[in-house]
Amino acid sequence: MFRVPRDTVMTPEFLAKYMGKHKAQVASKYAKLHDSYENRYEILSAEKKPDWKPDNRIPVNFAKYIVDTMNGFFIGIPIKIQSDVPAVSDYLELLDQYNDQDDNNAELSKICSIYGSGYEMYYVDDAGKIAITYLSPMDSFMIYDNSILERPLFFVRHYIDADNVEHGSWSDSRCVQHFINRGSYKWEDDPTIHGFDGVPAVEYVENEERIGIFESVLPVINAYNKAISEKANDVDYFADAYLKVLGATLNQDDLQELRRNRIINLEGDVNTGLVVEFLQKPDADATQENLINRLEKLIFQISMVANISDENFGQSSGIALKYKLQSMSNLAKTKERKFTSGMNRRYKLIFSNPVSGMKADDWVTVKYHFTPNFPANLVEEAEIAKNLEGIVTKETQLSVLSIVDNPQQEAEDLNNTTSQVPMTGSFGSGVNGNSES
Repeated sequence: MFRVPRDTVMTPEFLAKYMGKHKAQVASKYAKLHDSYENRYEILSAEKKPDWKPDNRIPVNFAKYIVDTMNGFFIGIPIKIQSDVPAVSDYLELLDQYNDQDDNNAELSKICSIYGSGYEMYYVDDAGKIAITYLSPMDSFMIYDNSILERPLFFVRHYIDADNVEHGSWSDSRCVQHFINRGSYKWEDDPTIHGFDGVPAVEYVENEERIGIFESVLPVINAYNKAISEKANDVDYFADAYLKVLGATLNQDDLQELRRNRIINLEGDVNTGLVVEFLQKPDADATQENLINRLEKLIFQISMVANISDENFGQSSGIALKYKLQSMSNLAKTKERKFTSGMNRRYKLIFSNPVSGMKADDWVTVKYHFTPNFPANLVEEAEIAKNLEGIVTKETQLSVLSIVDNPQQEAEDLNNTTSQVPMTGSFGSGVNGNSES
């Protein structure tokens, strides 16, 4: 995190200084995390072995598996965003549909899991609508003031065009300005008022330390890749084992005949004997397998993400399954709180822009509902809901069912449907109000 005095003024020299700091951070941290997610690990750039040795390079993409599994659990079911104020609720629906916000949220969540943080930027597009986009810390960064509140001062995004020229923009709480770098940083235009009451960007974090979800297990993943690659090298070695012939001299024709017919028929000395056998390395298969299994368990244990591909995982149900997912659920709860904080800042900024048509403080009415993507057992859920009859409210009873998105609305629809059905039997009456015989 970059922190500077509150009265700092953006200049080309100041921008150049912090662009350098940011690029150093990208090179030392973010590039490695980006490469790991895209299955480019250290094993691929390891020192080349001699030509006569097998040299397998097998990267196993645990990083992508961990990120995608966690985010499928955390945000596989889209966040439900609503307000008790009808006008605000209608605008939220319009805003989210216009910006395809369910997809934006999912991508932003993935970026946070990979890098430990991610950014969301807001602007008024050519159609006069408020637009939302997500950015990774590979090509953007925030500068905060050095107060205890750590208020955003500047947001910077940059990119390289087709001619390998760097462009970008910076924003403060009042305006936005574009820059270009051709040997030195220069402004491309005059500052433009953006209309938001604050820096029009929000940093979302995975956790307070901004640590990516697989960052702590990256050394273990590299050790796993090395172990399984050496295992493949041993398989190749045994497939191409050398034939040892002692006590006889073979010419080139004999060697070719032996390879072609796969028959060995040689004369040996009676006293010294003739030895024909394959050279074999000592077998370390059990040791290798134990190491590979141990490393795989450590990867999932330390990352706290469940290995849902494990054959024993699918055999669990009910409370046992919840226990298996407990660690990942704890991670999701932490991430939910950080995401909620980011979304509060999102709507506070958006509602501060007159283009939104909302009151500046309407953002406080916005509520969020996260639904962990647990495997659903509808039969078990229905049994639990049935047993809650008469103990809890209808809304709470219906909330047990994962197929019900809005328990309150479902309860209202159920009551309306029940009241419209005419009663029959001993508790009903006929059309004319007379009891049925």
